[in-house]
This record gives sequence, C-alpha cells and structure tokens, in this order.
Amino acid sequence: MAERFLPYGHQTVDADDIEAVVKTLSSDYLTTGPEVVAFEKALAAQSGASHASVLSSCTAALHAAYAAIGVGPGDEIVTSPLTFAATGNAALYLGARPVFVDIDPSTGLIDPALIDDAITSRTRAIVAIDYAGQPADYDALRRIAAQHNVSVVADAAHSLGATDAGRSVGTLADVTALSFHPVKLITTGEGGAVLTDDADVHSRVMEFRSHGMVYEGSRLSHDEGPWYMEMQSLGFNYRLTDIQCALGRSQLRKLPSFLARRRAIASLYDSSFSSVSGLELPGRRPGVEPAWHLYVVRVSEPSRRRAFFEALRRRSIGVQVHYLPVYRHPYYQDLGYSEGLCPRAEDFYARAVSLPIFPGLSDGDVARVIETVTAVAREVLA
Repeated sequence: MAERFLPYGHQTVDADDIEAVVKTLSSDYLTTGPEVVAFEKALAAQSGASHASVLSSCTAALHAAYAAIGVGPGDEIVTSPLTFAATGNAALYLGARPVFVDIDPSTGLIDPALIDDAITSRTRAIVAIDYAGQPADYDALRRIAAQHNVSVVADAAHSLGATDAGRSVGTLADVTALSFHPVKLITTGEGGAVLTDDADVHSRVMEFRSHGMVYEGSRLSHDEGPWYMEMQSLGFNYRLTDIQCALGRSQLRKLPSFLARRRAIASLYDSSFSSVSGLELPGRRPGVEPAWHLYVVRVSEPSRRRAFFEALRRRSIGVQVHYLPVYRHPYYQDLGYSEGLCPRAEDFYARAVSLPIFPGLSDGDVARVIETVTAVAREVLA
C-alpha cells in the first residue's frame, strides 16, 4: 500500500469551521454582512493594526494597497523578485513598474543595503516580501523610506502571526497585505486583507474594493434619499463574502495553535537537518519569530536539486519550489527585464526546496519527512 502523499502545505479545517459556515448559509446575509465586519475587527485586534479591510485575494489586497498609497502610471515600486508574481503584477495593473532588488542570501528577504541605489524620483513604495513567514527588516526599510518620502508596504502573505522584537505583522509597515489561500496560516478558501493605521488609506481601500462606490460624502446630490450612492473613482469588485469571513473568523481563533505547531515542526527540522551534508537550512533574523508558512532548505549544488526533488516526490513527500524570480517569467522578459538581474535570488531559486509544513502533519508524518529527506540527501547530495 502506497504511503500517504504529504504536500508542502494544506488547510486545516475542523468541525467548528464547518459549523460557522453552515450557520452563515442559514442567515440573512451571504455577502457583505455582519461576518465581514466581525472578521475585520478580529484581524485588527489580532495584528494590532487600527484598520483591517478584507478582499477577495491577496492579489486584490496588493492592488488596493498600491492604489490607496497613490501608485499610478509611470511610478515605480522597489521590491524583491523572490515572491509570487502577484507582488509585481499588482503594480503593473496600475501602470507602474516593479524595480527588483536582490535578497539576503541567508533569509531570502530583500536586502536593505541595496535599496538606496534602486530608488528614483518615480519610486512610490518599498514593497518587502516576508518570505516563508519571516518579517523583513522593516526598521531599516522605514529609515530608507523616510529619507526618500516613500511608503513601506509589507507583502505579508506568508507571515500572519509572526513578530519582530515582539511587534506583530500588521504594525511593522505603513500598509500590510495578507493572504488567506488554503496553504497559508489561516484560510477563507480564497481571500486577503489590507491592514493599516492610516484612516485615509483604509477609506481608499474600502472604496477601491467595491467599485469606487461611496455612500456618504456625496459630490453630486445632497438630498436624494437614504438609498443614494455614487461612484467617485474606478474601483473593482474585490469583496469577500460573509460565508468566507465566517470561516476566516473561526480559523483566526485557532491561529495561536496553528503557529505553535508550525514552529514545533520547524524546530524539529532544524535539529534533524543541521548535520545533513549537502543541505543549507533557513536563516533567521535576530529577534524574529517567524510564522513558518514555508520551510525552505537549499541544496549545496544546484545541479543536484532536480534529482533531490524528484526522489522525494517518488517517496510521496510533496516538496515544492518557491519561487522563480518574478522577472524571469516570460511576460516580464517581454517587458524588457533580463535574466541575471538579481544573482542572489537566482542562486536561491536554483537550490531551494520547500518541505511539508502545516498543522495537520502528525508526529509520525514529521518523522517520516525527516527520515526520508535525510536518506535521500545521503543518496543524492553526498
């Protein structure tokens, strides 16, 4: 009998989550109702941010966040290429251009020392990616941003619940985007959120996610009636449903236990793989408590990565690779970006393998991953 396939990530949904969704299905609201408001309040309380806005995906959250801080045609954002394409794509949607800066080779996070040279008069934001669940160096990024009068945006799709010197993700940057995709820290199926302390940014995000419609502050009519609303800007239908928010609110209550399990697995991996020849373990910034969305090892020799990957997959260990540097995608190549732009990110990608890590892994599953990775490393990487 074949062993169970262990993916690199998987949602953890229990009876409480199902009950919350079923209860909402029996209510008067399926979308844009009380569960949306309740989930937003819970997210703000968990993160310490003043405002939370939920949206249909993290891509929508990034799009709304960039628009809310004024990114537009001809502008630039400075960001890392070691991310999913959405980080750059959301700037392209607004007519702006991503400028890619290389990473710290230990952590995979954007290297603040390289940012100054990438900033121009067209830069509107520094966008950091909390790769694998570890917050970037936002203290350094904020200092640079203040010198150039630009915003700091956190692509925190990987890092809900992480901390830096005790400070929560959601309070480290000017604006923070979250993801609730099934493999992330909590899930709403698909979904995302924008966190901020800036009331004006929050208001613009709320307008952007709902067609640019405004219910108060009318420009055209002062006494139409209580039904009146008007479109004041070009927005999108990026709303999240009450059904999804009921699931998200139930999931958020479990976030502490989810994080504890991820951290326990990461600690076991650290101790088990530290002496395995041919593997490099994830680096950590001092004072940071990662969320461990991903646990990414790197093989010492890029030429052996594929053999290592395929041998693990044959043994039903569902490893994955995160990520092809954004500018190497064909669409970005067609825009004029060139391979070799960020050598550290390219080397990181060439050697990276993401191991299974999610709360639903049993102790036996974790032991199996450790045993299999160790054996395959000895066979393939030695």
